[in-house]
Amino acid sequence: MSEEFSNHSDNRAFEDVLNTYMSRRKLLVGSLAGAALTFMGGSAASASASKGAAVGAKVAAKAPKIGFTSIPLQNSAMPTIAPEYTYSVLIPWREKLDGSGKSFEYVGFTAEQQEKSIGIGHDGMWYFGDDKKGLLCINHEYGTTPHIMGKKVPTSLEEVRLSQAAHGMSVVAIEKSGNKWKIAKSAKNRRIHGNTVAKMSGPAASSELLVNAAGNKIQGTLNNCANGKTPWGTYLTCEENFNGYFGTTSTTWKPSVEQTRYGVVAAGFGYDWHKFDPRFDLANASYANEVNRFGWVVEVDPNDPKSAPIKRTALGRIKHEGAELVIGKGGRAVVYMGDDERFDYVYKFVSRANWKTMIKEGVSPLDEGTLYVARFDDNGTGAWIELSPKNATLSSWTLDKILVHTRLAADAVGATKMDRPEWIAGAPTGEMYVTLTNNTQRGTVGKAGVDKANPTSVNTYGHIVRFKDANDYIGGTFTWEVFALAKDVTDAGGQMFGSPDGIWVDPDNRVFVQTDGEQPGKQNDQMLVANGVTKEFKRLFTGVKGSEVTGVTVTPDRRTMFVNLQHPGDGDPTISNFPANYQGLGGPVPRDCTIVITRKNGGIVGS
Repeated sequence: MSEEFSNHSDNRAFEDVLNTYMSRRKLLVGSLAGAALTFMGGSAASASASKGAAVGAKVAAKAPKIGFTSIPLQNSAMPTIAPEYTYSVLIPWREKLDGSGKSFEYVGFTAEQQEKSIGIGHDGMWYFGDDKKGLLCINHEYGTTPHIMGKKVPTSLEEVRLSQAAHGMSVVAIEKSGNKWKIAKSAKNRRIHGNTVAKMSGPAASSELLVNAAGNKIQGTLNNCANGKTPWGTYLTCEENFNGYFGTTSTTWKPSVEQTRYGVVAAGFGYDWHKFDPRFDLANASYANEVNRFGWVVEVDPNDPKSAPIKRTALGRIKHEGAELVIGKGGRAVVYMGDDERFDYVYKFVSRANWKTMIKEGVSPLDEGTLYVARFDDNGTGAWIELSPKNATLSSWTLDKILVHTRLAADAVGATKMDRPEWIAGAPTGEMYVTLTNNTQRGTVGKAGVDKANPTSVNTYGHIVRFKDANDYIGGTFTWEVFALAKDVTDAGGQMFGSPDGIWVDPDNRVFVQTDGEQPGKQNDQMLVANGVTKEFKRLFTGVKGSEVTGVTVTPDRRTMFVNLQHPGDGDPTISNFPANYQGLGGPVPRDCTIVITRKNGGIVGS
């Protein structure tokens, strides 16, 4: 993008709210103990995160055991893990989906081959299965042209197709043989990529804002970041920085107000797809609304390989980091979402009725309901502001306009500007955690200043906010507190962390925090485990130079955890070529991969 943020509204910044809050030394208003248990999915696979507790159970905020030895920060070309644990590599980029355990060669790699193998940019994921076999859904956020094909920019449509095929997500069957996990042969193994035929559903599905003169089909999912899961057994993959894939060589093209708000610029992010694929040329009138077809939560049925991915328009169009679904009062599906950009917002969606009832009616719980955006107030409370024509401020807007241009609607109603809302995770206590990665522009000249919810000027290291909705997730208000300011937190070894990103809370109230970005002392990204009651942090795992640690899911017994290493060495083998020299995994460039983490004594991961 030509600028690092696109929200120029006059809305109050979270940092201003948080400063007031911190200066008054307020405590979180209301009790944080006892609430509905976060619903972690209804299938056998989904039970991996909630085994042993019933949906709707009241769970006290008990301090969980975190008994491993916290390790120091690292600056290594190999991962490091606590001495009580071990790791192994599973599913690297380019491994074939046929269960052969082999990979396509880097030299001569084609788009057709990429569509038959694991994508790049491993990110959010979820495991659907039992303790020995199941389906792993893995997002593939992005991969640069130099990393994928060893050149600065694509020079043909075939090379663009290769890049497009590397994006999206994978559904891959895995199984445990002895103590080793591997890809299994399965008819359910498939790739969903930048050219996969998809569907639009929900209130904006037939909007003129999503129609192209070319009459082309809905195709592809891109920049798939974090994720979610549903109680009806499907996977939610979320489109984040979609704007970067569009561009134009036209010297007369100018972005609309709506496009500017989503960071759409002529140069894009340097992928240059627009030079060979007209679908991504911003100046091509036949595809004028193509960019509006991205920025959605996309639902995928991992058990039906013939089903099309469905973009759920009722959840709004933003740069979705993730979609955390919990079950609220009356069995309603509630989805929490962060918009990952400086000074953007936190959202939630509440289904119209009980999710089981809606499915019996033949209606998706994600197609009918109400979308809200969050306002954080100085006294530790907040409000959910409805984004629909029922809101007087938006009475002149059509619903489809609100859902396609959600950011502008949120600007209009006075949502609180946040420091890059990333993942949101539900805890067994009913609390929700949202990571605010960083915002180095907070409080600088011409930018929003600090507030209670965003209390740090030039916020290099980020923070984590914890909140709890009224009325069992469906209420219009919430209470909140700052769970951790990264710059002030130290682990058992006295070391800080920075740029919190991925987050997951286990049924015992352990908070797993993953990082993406600036770490103290320029050290490697990491994964920590925090006590949800005492707020003590311990460092479990560090990645390799240049890599993001992201994605987290477990088997039902929680004795196997899957974590991703994204872009080791930033794709540069001179920085790190992991995992080329690990477990016989060769290749001339580093490979994004999934890591399997287990406790040496076979215990629960994090304990």
